[in-house]
Amino acid sequence: MLTRNSLSLLLWVLFDGGLLTPLQSQPQQTLATEPRENVIHLPGQRPHFQRVKRGWVWNQFFVLEEYMGSEPQYVGKLHSDLDKGEGTVKYTLSGDGAGTVFTIDETTGDIHAIRSLDREEKPFYTLRAQAVDIETRKPLEPESEFIIKVQDINDNEPKFLDGPYVATVPEMSPVGGFYCSYHHRGHVMKIVHATLRAEAGAYVLQVKATDADDPTYGNSARVVYSILQGQPYFSIDPKTGVIRTALPNMDREVKEQYQVLIQAKDMGGQLGGLAGTTIVNITLTDVNDNPPRFPKSIFHLKVPESSPIGSAIGRIRAVDPDFGQNAEIEYNIVPGDGGNLFDIITDEDTQEGVIKLKKSLDFETKKAYTFKVEASNLHLDHRFHSAGPFKDTATVKISVLDVDEPPVFSKPLYTMEVYEDTPVGTIIGAVTAQDLDVGSSAVRYFIDWKSDGDSYFTIDGNEGTIATNELLDRESTAQYNFSIIASKVSNPLLTSKVNILINVLDVNEFPPEISVPYETAVCENAKPGQIIQIVSAADRDLSPAGQQFSFRLSPEAAIKPNFTVRDFRNNTAGIETRRNGYSRRQQELYFLPVIIEDSSYPVQSSTNTMTIRVCRCDSDGTILSCNVEAIFLPVGLSTGALIAILLCIVILLAIVVLYVALRRQKKKDTLMTSKEDIRDNVIHYDDEGGGEEDTQAFDIGALRNPKVIEENKIRRDIKPDSLCLPRQRPPVEDNTDIRDFIHQRLQENDVDPTAPPYDSLATYAYEGSGSVAESLSSIDSLTTEADQDYDYLTDWGPRFKVLADMFGEEESYNPDKVT
Repeated sequence: MLTRNSLSLLLWVLFDGGLLTPLQSQPQQTLATEPRENVIHLPGQRPHFQRVKRGWVWNQFFVLEEYMGSEPQYVGKLHSDLDKGEGTVKYTLSGDGAGTVFTIDETTGDIHAIRSLDREEKPFYTLRAQAVDIETRKPLEPESEFIIKVQDINDNEPKFLDGPYVATVPEMSPVGGFYCSYHHRGHVMKIVHATLRAEAGAYVLQVKATDADDPTYGNSARVVYSILQGQPYFSIDPKTGVIRTALPNMDREVKEQYQVLIQAKDMGGQLGGLAGTTIVNITLTDVNDNPPRFPKSIFHLKVPESSPIGSAIGRIRAVDPDFGQNAEIEYNIVPGDGGNLFDIITDEDTQEGVIKLKKSLDFETKKAYTFKVEASNLHLDHRFHSAGPFKDTATVKISVLDVDEPPVFSKPLYTMEVYEDTPVGTIIGAVTAQDLDVGSSAVRYFIDWKSDGDSYFTIDGNEGTIATNELLDRESTAQYNFSIIASKVSNPLLTSKVNILINVLDVNEFPPEISVPYETAVCENAKPGQIIQIVSAADRDLSPAGQQFSFRLSPEAAIKPNFTVRDFRNNTAGIETRRNGYSRRQQELYFLPVIIEDSSYPVQSSTNTMTIRVCRCDSDGTILSCNVEAIFLPVGLSTGALIAILLCIVILLAIVVLYVALRRQKKKDTLMTSKEDIRDNVIHYDDEGGGEEDTQAFDIGALRNPKVIEENKIRRDIKPDSLCLPRQRPPVEDNTDIRDFIHQRLQENDVDPTAPPYDSLATYAYEGSGSVAESLSSIDSLTTEADQDYDYLTDWGPRFKVLADMFGEEESYNPDKVT
């Protein structure tokens, strides 16, 4: 290493004349006309400009990375022309790694690296050198900058930063071959230069390895690719790393996944240096290179004849080893025997052919069908057309199974007609059903009774004839719709149904009448021949097309007619005047009998009386007034006046009704106020009460004869836990003391399970027999008050003081003191 560095230094000296050119010098002062560089200002003298000779002697230094020697690695030597070898010059080093990575001998200027360096970590170092006078401490040369480059060695292997790789390639991809290229001259073909070159296969993937070594120095960063595992299926370009197919006819159905091991090796050294590997997972994608094939040539299916239209009656399947959309199969029925009765579709999930029924099957008509089905790929690949047709055919044989079927009616719908009022029992039609099975069975008919209207008809169970069961009225029901059921005698559960539609035909039984009631009026100043009303007719019968109604005046009214009828021959007629003027005072109403006749058979007619009212009209014929004003004509009141009078009467009646209602409401409010007032009130009772200390009103009728046994009933104000009858109370003796009676009733209420759980008032209808006042009844009393003595009332205590004052001596009674 030292020899190589010395040789480099010698070559540099030879080419550069022994002079060191610094990479970067100190800032220089220049004149406007001539540039100057490396100007040194001498102390104590006037500054002047002087070109300084380059005094550094050096080379561009290199240092070997990963140096493992025991001594520091020599880098190079710095020297100045001002150094005469007398030891007066001191060399200093500063910049990247100065003192830590690189050291310099201050006397000789030798530079050494004191530790191992890594080019991949830092490829170069920028340092600054300085020559200083030892005595004066002043620089002898301007500070110069130089670079120490770290020289690369092959210490890094190639790395696949994006690995492992995943790639796909279509199956059956083409592969490379070899061909010869040549040149020819004139008409004589002569090979002057031939080159064997491999034609590229299908592109799979490009891999790339990165080497951290210096690409500008040696071959340490030059990478060569090769396949360690994956031959002979794939190949790789050694320089570009492009992977291509190498084996023909790689079939996904045979093998789908491939794992290829790729090596990248650098060219450091004579036989190559370090290497790195990665894995490429390659998947063959499917192409449509396989046609569908039926596993067998004939498919047998059995189908009941009762299968409904549109139902799936069977499945067939062709096998395609391809995958995805390349395995999608389309099925078609080859035109022939089954094209009209059957259809086939593809099940998208299973890729099966589903055979469906297009028409009904009948075992009695045909028992077997045979047709062919073609299976073909839906998505074709033109590259494989030469391999043959991508389709296959198979034969389908369908056997129809006999099923015991219900009877079949000869028509899907039966329509019948019958005239109204047809006699009961008249046959109006018949239905027919047959058993089409091999063993034919008899058929029975009956009406599907689902509505009351079905009772109008009956059916013969054996013959299927339908007859009327009641008289029919077209005006009530014009059409009947019901069902008839036919069942097999051999199997009554097998039934079929058909609808019956019976139209009731009309019979001319109703005469025509005036369609609407007309309010006809004639003016007093009418002239003869005026049409005052146009009338039309209506018939409740179902009028046939072209029905004509005729209008005429009745014979008795045609003798001296005031009006006549003019028939317009279009089912309308006009009422025509026959007089010159009419008077309301003489006759206000005229009655005109009109005969209307239809044209059906038998002919029906009716007489319709029209009422014609005489009205007052103006000169233009506009009606001014009719009978509503006739009452007020002498007074001369107009229509507006009559309306005003009626309105006033209605208002007065409303005021009277409102006044009466308010009076009643006021009286009711007064009573309600006296009861609802929150202040102290005087409570009015209609009974005498129980004494002056009684503040609770009660019904005097609650005091009943104690000898009457009360009815024992369960209380309604509570819901007893269990249904139990109250105890029978023993009858009260005539001379029972009131205290004993009350005590007895208290005990009964305490043990009564139906008693309410809250406080309540128990009223005992017994006055007692031990009272000193005896009976207070007026029966058997003295005839006059004068004969009675009320002095004993003063002995009853303060409760009867008021009563004693009232019936005592007259002078002692003062009504003002009564409270």
